[in-house]
Amino acid sequence: MDPFDSLLRGVHADGAAFGRSVLTPPGALRFTDGAPLTLCVPLRGEGWISHPESDKPRLVRVGEAATVRGPAPFVFSAEPRSSFEPGELRDVRRGHTGTSAPAGTDPTDRLVLLVGVYHVRGLVPQRLLSALPPVLVVPDDQDCSALRDYLDAQLDAGRPGRQVVLDRLLDWLLVCTVRDWFDRPEAEAPGWYRALGDDTVGPVLRAMHEAPGRPWTLASLAAQAGVSRSTLAERFTALVGEPPLTYLTDWRMTLAADLLAESTVTVAAVARHLGYADAFGFSTAFKRVHGMSPSAARSRSSSGRKTN
Repeated sequence: MDPFDSLLRGVHADGAAFGRSVLTPPGALRFTDGAPLTLCVPLRGEGWISHPESDKPRLVRVGEAATVRGPAPFVFSAEPRSSFEPGELRDVRRGHTGTSAPAGTDPTDRLVLLVGVYHVRGLVPQRLLSALPPVLVVPDDQDCSALRDYLDAQLDAGRPGRQVVLDRLLDWLLVCTVRDWFDRPEAEAPGWYRALGDDTVGPVLRAMHEAPGRPWTLASLAAQAGVSRSTLAERFTALVGEPPLTYLTDWRMTLAADLLAESTVTVAAVARHLGYADAFGFSTAFKRVHGMSPSAARSRSSSGRKTN
């Protein structure tokens, strides 16, 4: 398992597809769901995304996919505009099943848009979302271009399991979109992603994410790469931006925060699971990273769930 796999495990389209919308100028959709991540895929025509963190609308064509990082509302329109009359905007929230073009409109003027929304929880997927720009647009690669036609067909299918199939296809397309973005020269991909292809650092990153609870030392991590401790420390820091054991501690504390928030296991059990011999050493590391004790973090998370 590598960091990309680990971070995407918590990002799923769980029945949250908005579905297919049909727009004609000057129509526009305003997404007010507050979702952490939204995937926009034109099936026909082209449209523009207006986002408060972008200086101008971003064009998205057929053959391209876009992601929008929340929770700020954004607009997807059939024209390159950043301001709209009240009657031209339709608010979209979770559970929306699509909009239709007015009767009598020319089909060639229609924008057909597929949208999937991702409601993610926890700090693990946030590590991925924080590496994405507010809006990104990439062309489909050869591996995922065939998904577009299949997604369009599934929207019209009435067979059992339709929503599950759509969700999985949207997950697949999201992975392709984010991966293709990180591979582009203009993207500021995180250091851990760039380092995955390195012969020295890649195996070490995969080992950390495969077994974060192992009693790793600099020597045992260096053995994964077949290099000396000094070579690993220098190479890892240069590519990832921090030393190996610092990265490992931060990753463990990210996992710990989600375990404490999502389960009822004891602090001592979380400590053992993540490779700490005792709860005291784990609590010290947790407080250093998160600024509060594990118990306080659990209480805060529990209070937040009750509020929501």
